Parts: sequence; C-alpha cells; structure tokens
Amino acid sequence: MKAPILCDLDGVVWLMHQPIAGSVDAIARLREAGHRVLFVTNNSSATVATQEAALAKISIPAVGDVCTSAQAAALLLAPGERVLVAGGPGIVEAIEHVGAVVVARTDESIPDADFAKRAVDIDTVMVGYHATFDYRGMTRAVTPILGGARLIGTNDDPTYPTPAGLIPGGGAILAAIAKAGGVRPIIAGKPFAPMGQLVRQRLGVDDLRVAWMAGDRDSTDGAFARLVGARFGLMLSGVSESPDDRTVAPDGVFDNLAALADTVLGATAGA
Repeated sequence: MKAPILCDLDGVVWLMHQPIAGSVDAIARLREAGHRVLFVTNNSSATVATQEAALAKISIPAVGDVCTSAQAAALLLAPGERVLVAGGPGIVEAIEHVGAVVVARTDESIPDADFAKRAVDIDTVMVGYHATFDYRGMTRAVTPILGGARLIGTNDDPTYPTPAGLIPGGGAILAAIAKAGGVRPIIAGKPFAPMGQLVRQRLGVDDLRVAWMAGDRDSTDGAFARLVGARFGLMLSGVSESPDDRTVAPDGVFDNLAALADTVLGATAGA
C-alpha cells in the first residue's frame, strides 16, 4: 500500500482558503503516484460540502476525503441524544448525520425565555469555533452543563492561522465554557482518539505506520501522528512553534507541503 497522506488544511494547504505556494501541485503529484490524500482538519464550523467546494475552487478534488473534528465529535453521540450546539453549521450537520437531535444553537436570535423553553433535557453541549460567540451564548451553553449535561469540544486549538497572523481558535471558546461550567470537556478532534477512529474508518485500515501526518502544529498534528502511529511531517508554512516549545519530535521538517511531497515521491521512486 502506498503511504496515505493525512493532511491538515489550515497552515498546510491554505491560509483562509488562499493556497500556500506549491500545495495544490503537491497533492496532485501525490495522488498521481497512488497515494491517498485525506484532509484531516479541526475546522468544525463549515459543512463538509462547503470545505469540499473550497478545495475544488483551488483545483483540489476532495469529495469523500475531508475528515472534520465535527464528524469525529459526532462519533461520541447516540441516536436520539439531545444536543445543544455552540458552534457552526458543520457541527449541526455532523450531529444530524448520526441520528442525534440538535435542540438549539446558542447563537440563535430569539428571546432568552423562548430559548429556555426549547433547550430542555439537554444531554450534551457541543462546542466549536463560531465567530458569533458572546456572553449570552456562553451563558446558554453553561446552563445545561451546570445541570449535568456533558461537554464535548470539537477541538481545543487555542489559535487559528490567517494570512494576517493568529486569531483565537475554537479551543479558546471551549476553555471559557468549560471554566464557567466547572467541567473537563471531552475533546474529539486532533490529537484525540475520536479523530483517529474517524480516519481509520475512512481509510479502511488500522495500521498507519507507513502514513504521513502533514501538519503545522506539533502539539496537535504531531501528537495525532503519534496517536495513530503515523510519521509526522512538520510544515513551517502555518503556526510557528519554536524548537523549545515542541513536545513531539517530527520525523521530518519541511518548508511546505511541496517539500514533503518531494521526499515521499523520492522515497517511492527509490523503492
């Protein structure tokens, strides 16, 4: 089997949907050589179709090849489970796909009294990045947690890379809700087990020792590589962590995805 490439999106393929130099061609070259490229992202806000369309817009076909932290989080739900969403439409889509019930979203523009009537008997509060996060939304999310609902975070990334620099990520929102709720959240996305389960299901293989995880953050992508037993290729095109801050030693350090592709394809040619 040719080595699967587990590829982060933000900071590896693109920055705010603007392709990083060489990434589109790198993915095409890897696929032409027979490598499965799977996009493994902690982005839970957008629906899968939206992410596939964004990749198609930069000439990367991706139908069936996008694994999101929202999908990973949905693996933790049971059919019929009642969920309050503090996040985007990608979370709503993933919850409904597994047969759980979205009771409400915390950012709905309805009076608090009407919201309270709907948001009853909540089993789980699921949190991900959403730009509409505010104090009212936090209050709505925390109330059922204080009443015994469990808290699931799609990811705990504290920041998110953009062309203009880092901005607060979904993990920052999750931290506020968890602190106010007095609970420790269950995390689904990289580098945690539910995302590993999702990737293995999508690839149809359990042994990922030959795979590469291409990511820009060792604490997320590197730790995930170690979790699933893959090799970790650290990309320098996204979040910059100093060597002193790194907790996972990469198996290779690359300027960008194109450089990783050169290494993988070179090894394949020499095999």
